[in-house]
Amino acid sequence: MEKIITYETLRNFAYSNDSLIKGAIKGIVLNFYGLGGMTIHNTDPGDALEYAEKGIIYVIPYYNPWSWMNKQAVAYTDEIISVLCEKYGLGSSVKIVSTGGSMGGLSALVYCAYAKITPCACVANCPVCDLPYHFTERPDLPRTLYSAFGEYDGDMQSALRSCSPLHLVEKMPNISYTVFHCTSDKSVNLEQHSKRFAEAMGATHTINLNIVPWRGHCDLSAEARVDYNQTILKVFE
Repeated sequence: MEKIITYETLRNFAYSNDSLIKGAIKGIVLNFYGLGGMTIHNTDPGDALEYAEKGIIYVIPYYNPWSWMNKQAVAYTDEIISVLCEKYGLGSSVKIVSTGGSMGGLSALVYCAYAKITPCACVANCPVCDLPYHFTERPDLPRTLYSAFGEYDGDMQSALRSCSPLHLVEKMPNISYTVFHCTSDKSVNLEQHSKRFAEAMGATHTINLNIVPWRGHCDLSAEARVDYNQTILKVFE
């Protein structure tokens, strides 16, 4: 199908704070929704205002809420980035930071492996890292994963591995990775996901795993939330 997202229609497909930026653009922060995220922003979220003041385009792609960064979600995000780069004359060296939590954390990581313009950093909150394991982790998940990958060639396990950070270590670009994960996460197990991923990545990539005690799924403490935001902003300094 032909590409249909234009700058004039962009707000139907993603949130972007670019109209708030007054000076030079330093780069782009992508924030991917978690499973089931469907909010369309008719007002500017707080983070967007802070990023605009610093010359950073903040983008929330309105991708399929059960997408799990499948092929269509990658292409969808690439199209949004292409529209913004064309509008503002940003080349392939533009700084992009890929972020998100839960499924959005997986999406942030997987997008780095497949993006047309490779992000220069990834910051993820309680990300799903082992997608084949996650298929068995909760009873609400198989339907969403079958929705995302049911039309892929081959078997389900192969499809899941193709969008599973733990199984993509050899494809992950050599950029900076920072992962936050909460010890009381009952939805995405710390031991099975972020710890295993960090261990697998550690020999060949730069990755920092920040363990947040006593907090639940994606529920960063105030201190960890500051660290999360500062990790993103430091890329643009």
